[in-house]
Amino acid sequence: MTGSMAQGAFRSWCESFRARAQAAGISDACLAAAFDDVAELPDVLRRDRDQAEFTRAIADYLGRAVSEARVTTGRQILRDQAPLLSRIAARFGVPAEILVAIWGMESDFGRVRGDVPVIGALATLACDGRRAALFERELIAALRIVEAGAVARPEMLGSWAGAMGHLQFMPSTYLANAVDFDGDGRADIWSDNPTDALASAAACLVAKGWQAGLRWGAEISLPPGFDLALAGRDVRRPVGDWAAHGVVLPRRAFPQEAPAAILLPAGHRGPAFLVTDSFEALRRYNAADAYVLAVGHLSDRIAGGESLRAAWPADQRALTWDEILALQRALSAAGFHTSGADGLAGPNTFAAIRAYQTANGLPADGFPSEELLARLLG
Repeated sequence: MTGSMAQGAFRSWCESFRARAQAAGISDACLAAAFDDVAELPDVLRRDRDQAEFTRAIADYLGRAVSEARVTTGRQILRDQAPLLSRIAARFGVPAEILVAIWGMESDFGRVRGDVPVIGALATLACDGRRAALFERELIAALRIVEAGAVARPEMLGSWAGAMGHLQFMPSTYLANAVDFDGDGRADIWSDNPTDALASAAACLVAKGWQAGLRWGAEISLPPGFDLALAGRDVRRPVGDWAAHGVVLPRRAFPQEAPAAILLPAGHRGPAFLVTDSFEALRRYNAADAYVLAVGHLSDRIAGGESLRAAWPADQRALTWDEILALQRALSAAGFHTSGADGLAGPNTFAAIRAYQTANGLPADGFPSEELLARLLG
């Protein structure tokens, strides 16, 4: 489709969207101002298309996310912003180092908040059709924010996907969780002042189940002969039970009765982690285990903790989307059904891999490795 044809289709979509937005309660004045000069953003579409092609081993991901430079900056911010962070922690029960870690992960401590017009980005993605309903809901949420006067449309800038501010909130997340912590009359996550953004992130985590006084988790050591069938987010036991099974916990104590699971993000050859309900709250903030582990480990390092003890497998890489798709199809063909093939290694794929490994006398860690794929395709 040529540029002029694409823009014509986009303008047509905008006209049809106006009626739906009006039905959702958005005023004519807001719509006129918001869509007066809005245009389709081809770079947004390109980045949306490209993101599925990038895969990275968790060791590489964590190495970049928890870099020494980021740890050093985070520790400095923890000192510089101590009064503010202490007030937020006292109100919401979310530790300062967790908020600083998320801030570092989301926007490099406010340095990279995005410069893409949010309404244009969301309109482009909604018009594209692949996830139209999702992005149309976010677009209407963005219009509600503008109509409420929280931010002027030209200042509503963010990522190519519409995430905004220091903590990269989507518009619906802002509407549900934004906090005017400095009391100036509006919850401002866009300006250079991070006060409202950090408090809003804390409020969001509490809404998603963060448990005050309960750490996200920690690196652990598994005993020889540990039953790998007990690893995985679906097996939750009190911390005291894990200790009774020989799991070596860190010196910093967890409540013995707290439910926890064991994660092996690189399979049985990599580090092991005990994760709590606070980990699950972080996961509702961002559903990628690698992201949550990065936030947790970065927060520990910012608070003065050490690097991970166990080494990541040096020869391990992440499977590509096409390889995961082939793995899923091969598992299903072998009688270990993944409930569809979508190129994403979710819980159904994890369970199918584990069942295959168990049936074939392999370490049943559920990890989608190159070796497993070669065995299935060989």
